[in-house]
Amino acid sequence: MPIKPETLAAINMTEDELIKSFIKDVQDVFINMVGVEDLMHLPIQVDVTTHFKECLTAMVGLAGTYNGLVSVHLPWPLAISFTSLMLGMEVTEIDDDVNDAMGEIANMLAGSFKQHLSTGGSDIQLSTPSVVNGADYVVSSGNNLENITLKFATDTEWFMVALSIEE
Repeated sequence: MPIKPETLAAINMTEDELIKSFIKDVQDVFINMVGVEDLMHLPIQVDVTTHFKECLTAMVGLAGTYNGLVSVHLPWPLAISFTSLMLGMEVTEIDDDVNDAMGEIANMLAGSFKQHLSTGGSDIQLSTPSVVNGADYVVSSGNNLENITLKFATDTEWFMVALSIEE
């Protein structure tokens, strides 16, 4: 379900403004943390309940004025590539370094996103990042949550970033 009008009124933004802010946040985090400057937003919103194959999902929970989840869903090769760029060394398989790096990306995004949901974001706490990866899995954030799911592309792969909240 998209972001409710009441939520948008409470944060004093339109859905388009919120999406543009999130896109900028994602691009800024990937420029600063990964060194990827040519990240392209694909203007397609996708359903947050998605079936993943050979992917990694990094998640950070939100608790406070808004409760929910920020998640990043990446194919294994892209998670490995981003980790290599972040660490400045070659990473060749999904390991603890990849889990830690992608968890930190999710944490940085959650920290950026919460700034838009409340004044300064101080009334929203973040959980420790969690990472799931597998050959075949489904991620569902629950029923009746407000969602924004964005798709981004590099030269070779695409990935998704999602925010799911309840007030």
